[in-house]
Amino acid sequence: PDLLPACDGEITTMSFLQDVVDILLQYVAKSFDRSTKVIDFHYPNELLQEYNWELADQPQTLEEILLNCRTTLKYAIKTGHPRYFNQLSTGLDMVGLAADWLTSAANTNMFTYEIAPVFVLLEYVTLRKMREMVGWPGGCGDGIFSPGGAISNMYAMLIARFKMFPEVKEKGMAAIPRLVAFTSEHSHFSVKKGAAALGIGTDSVILIRCDERGKMIPSDLERRILEAKQKGFVPFLVSATAGTTVYGAFDPLIAIADICKKYKIWMHVDGAWGGGLLMSRKHKWKLNGVERANSVTWNPHKMMGVPLQCSALLVREEGLMQSCNQMHASYLFQQDKHYDLSYDTGDKALQCGRHVDVFKLWLMWRAKGTTGFEAQIDKCLELAEYLYNKIKNREGYQMVFDGKPQHTNVCFWYIPPSLRSMEDNEERMSRLMKVAPVIKARMMEYGTTMVSYQPLGDKVNFFRMVISNPAATHQDIDFLIDEIERLGQDL
Repeated sequence: PDLLPACDGEITTMSFLQDVVDILLQYVAKSFDRSTKVIDFHYPNELLQEYNWELADQPQTLEEILLNCRTTLKYAIKTGHPRYFNQLSTGLDMVGLAADWLTSAANTNMFTYEIAPVFVLLEYVTLRKMREMVGWPGGCGDGIFSPGGAISNMYAMLIARFKMFPEVKEKGMAAIPRLVAFTSEHSHFSVKKGAAALGIGTDSVILIRCDERGKMIPSDLERRILEAKQKGFVPFLVSATAGTTVYGAFDPLIAIADICKKYKIWMHVDGAWGGGLLMSRKHKWKLNGVERANSVTWNPHKMMGVPLQCSALLVREEGLMQSCNQMHASYLFQQDKHYDLSYDTGDKALQCGRHVDVFKLWLMWRAKGTTGFEAQIDKCLELAEYLYNKIKNREGYQMVFDGKPQHTNVCFWYIPPSLRSMEDNEERMSRLMKVAPVIKARMMEYGTTMVSYQPLGDKVNFFRMVISNPAATHQDIDFLIDEIERLGQDL
């Protein structure tokens, strides 16, 4: 009750916010301090019982509120810590953080130019720049920032369906033939999730075989398209992946584009993870052919280290998003406003309320320039290569696939001494299956580092190391390897 807008609330408010900022600044400093834990792990029931998290009728004091802030950060995972390798989005960028604070203070909605003038213009400028980098002439086309890559991929599916059968918007799925989409067996689960949400159905997503490095095989794609057409289905979308989640593989976009052109199918590129490589002169060849796509997903909150969340869907044809999604709500999108209505972008979104995600990316881009992003991306890829070279012939390690990784994903098994001389049979497999989960659990209990693991196809649990935090160094990679060995020796 003592804070603004209370009468004479200004002094209390400033001192409260100053205290909050102090808590945040201590956390930021700790995030980069290698002597601090990445995680102070507690089991859910312990955390629930240790503190009172319940909501009450009566207000708490500001001292208690500050304590709540401290407690929350005490158990937060330090995703900016140089030894946090668990997810595709890591790091803590200072300019991005500042931009996020500003966005929250401005607290507006991305409906219209009327209420978000600067943010709407920045979205326009930034999306155009991203489309230029994809290779569309003059950055032509359309796009939107959406809440994460899964939603961006769903937009692509929605727009591709509308482009082929515009009547689906009014009449629904009953009015159109049975559609099928194609994506690789290593693609992100969001392609199926989008098909389920849009009423297309997960059975209508056909998974195309990959080679041993995780890249889609174009001849299999063509075979399955022909098969679907013979059954009377209508192929409407191919989702190629630029940077798969587990292997970091890049599908052969030129060959896929040729097939999409031949059969008149919408080509989407899910570059949620690999799109950032477009910023790097050294690595962008991995996305050769992306300029031929009809739509592209690109998540700056992954490889580019923009604070969560920041995901862009880019569409080559202008005006399509608008006709696909607009509902002409007259209380928001009045047609007799006194400015250029093309800046009222809210009607092309699926959401009504939409968070301002662009400012973080725009401000970071201003602060670093394209060359700054390029340097941090090149550094992360160099660290991945360093890790690969360090373990590829090291005793106790086995790579999941041959050859140096194309992205920062390095996939490997750690083989404890007890398994090294065992012959390769069922028993060894079932014992190896248990190694990564135990090491991971120990990592979390010690709080020293975090790295992800998973099975894939016929392969038992292996580590998937990913690097997207520019704060990581060669020493952090060395530390990770030592830690895996320390925690896994006795297994």
